[in-house]
Amino acid sequence: MGWALFEQGGLMMYPLTLCSVLALGIAIERGFALRRRAIIRPEIVSVIDNIQGSEDIGLALNVCRQHKGPFSAVMRAGLDNRHLSLEEIRESILDQGRQEMGVLQKGLVVLETVAGVSPLLGLLGTVLGMIKVFQQVSEVGVGQANLLAGGISEAILTTAAGLFIAIPSLVFYNLYSSRAESLILEIEKYANTLLKKLRGFQGSEGG
Repeated sequence: MGWALFEQGGLMMYPLTLCSVLALGIAIERGFALRRRAIIRPEIVSVIDNIQGSEDIGLALNVCRQHKGPFSAVMRAGLDNRHLSLEEIRESILDQGRQEMGVLQKGLVVLETVAGVSPLLGLLGTVLGMIKVFQQVSEVGVGQANLLAGGISEAILTTAAGLFIAIPSLVFYNLYSSRAESLILEIEKYANTLLKKLRGFQGSEGG
């Protein structure tokens, strides 16, 4: 039944199938990659919260090195540059944060593209199918109702397939974009906490 429907849809079912495979793969991968616990590692949160003085920096760096990821990379940008001025530390954190945003948002552009392109591919398939229907009408006339009904159902099949792919793709895109934005804001919160602690250490050393 499934293969029969695929064949009825014609040539445009191939790019639609490719879109569906891409969307499914990215949705599964991002679902695992954007788990909060996988990004905001509790071990790093704990060590950042418990930094009391410059003597704790070494432990914090070791923990960040053990747990790779965007959160770790941003914290390390601040810790590695702790001897610079506060403004330079902030700039280092921002630069690293911009790079890690790309890691968190990886694949979402493709998911958005699939959500936008799939209905258009489906519509194109319908247009091509309707052209065939009109060619049949010109050849056999309008008296062959069964033939015309079959041709029309074949034509609209690609539109249904395109929507079937686009709707969940759009849902997953919005879901993961929102989750990535939330994680970015949380990383920013901990980066500000680290900055305040480093500023305090610099002030005490200066005094």
